[in-house]
Amino acid sequence: MWKEFKDFIMTGNVIDFAIAVILAGAVGLVVNTFVSDVIMPIVGHFSGGMDFSELRYVLSPAQGTEGTDGFVAENAIRWGKWLNTIISLLIVGWVLFIMGKAKVRAMGAAPAPAPPANEVLLSEIRDLLKK
Repeated sequence: MWKEFKDFIMTGNVIDFAIAVILAGAVGLVVNTFVSDVIMPIVGHFSGGMDFSELRYVLSPAQGTEGTDGFVAENAIRWGKWLNTIISLLIVGWVLFIMGKAKVRAMGAAPAPAPPANEVLLSEIRDLLKK
């Protein structure tokens, strides 16, 4: 069983997948920082200095003073954070789209795979029957 596990782990697909997961985490951090520290301040500037992450709909306000007995925290729907997440998703999607297009350009279009031999033979038989 150990040998089977070792063979499984050492296959190219598992190693490639592990590398992809690690890179995805690193790219995710870079994109999140780019969105929160570069894009959102620009969006906020053009929207009159508004910080979307602070936008919320308060269901019940906080009661008392934080750190004292009887304090009840504010209950709110934080839709501004959700909006930031949607903007981040769109930016990540755009970056992946651009990367995919760059890869296709760099590698060139892949040639169409040749049909299986049995399909070629059947096509030849069909063409002969048409004659």
